[in-house]
Amino acid sequence: MKKFLASVCALLSLTASSFALADETSAEALIYKMSAASETLNYEMSYVLIRKSSIEPLVYRQANDNDTRFAQLLYLSGPVREVIRRGGEVSYIEPGIDPFTIASDKMVAPLMPMLNINPDKLKNYYDFVKVGRAREAGAPSEVVRVVPKDGQRYSYIVWIDEMTALPLRADLIDRDGEIIEQYRTVSYSISDHLIPIMKGLEKATLPEVVTLPDSSVDTISWNADWMPKGFISKKMQSHPLFGSDRMVESQIYADGLFQFSIYVAPEDDQSLKRQLVRQGRRTLQSAIINKHEVIVVGDIPPRTAQRILQSVTFH
Repeated sequence: MKKFLASVCALLSLTASSFALADETSAEALIYKMSAASETLNYEMSYVLIRKSSIEPLVYRQANDNDTRFAQLLYLSGPVREVIRRGGEVSYIEPGIDPFTIASDKMVAPLMPMLNINPDKLKNYYDFVKVGRAREAGAPSEVVRVVPKDGQRYSYIVWIDEMTALPLRADLIDRDGEIIEQYRTVSYSISDHLIPIMKGLEKATLPEVVTLPDSSVDTISWNADWMPKGFISKKMQSHPLFGSDRMVESQIYADGLFQFSIYVAPEDDQSLKRQLVRQGRRTLQSAIINKHEVIVVGDIPPRTAQRILQSVTFH
């Protein structure tokens, strides 16, 4: 009897260890499944973006026809606003300005977070932690936290549909645990019937692609000596400031989840001497360094923006 009990205890111990290992790796597996689902599925999702002072209802549709991605984001309240992607072109319809189209495969719009991410890159700088199970948009979901390893950026809590692996909810969290934004799905559907519907966007009358002047440069006069690991420079530019003769040098940095920019221009009477502004996820921090106005702006915490700003040096 004692041998039997010992065997049972050993078996339970091994089983518990196996489950612990499974739990340890399951969060990462869920993130990989979510990334694949958001890339390959044809779906429509209605959701609301909740901020402290506003609620924005939206509808996102996506369909893949061979190697061409069609996508559409509709704002459901207020003036007509729409973002349309047709392969490598994105068109913007906004109130108060003429519609325009740019050559890009990225929609600059309030899409559900964690879509089309690269888990291989993110896992170097973020931990994926499984929180448990919940219910969102009427569907059972796995809840995963995406937490920065260095504590220098925001984090997400994401609800992943157990059936489709699509993200149904995402909460953007600051370093104090406060919710900055919530994206919450109301309804969604998966259907290949979306392919001919979305392919019809090819026949839609949209503006021609705008040819933007190339302001890219290979070198600039300054450098940021510190920033969180994983942020790499995506674009380096030099161009006149709008409505002024002042030249502005800028760099855009991204880590695959968040993005920020640094702008540097010679100091003048209109320069922001020292300013800190935070609105939702967006932080703007400015200072005068070496007779230059330096501005850091993007989706990063204020303390991170300040440290980046203080690290700017001139050649």
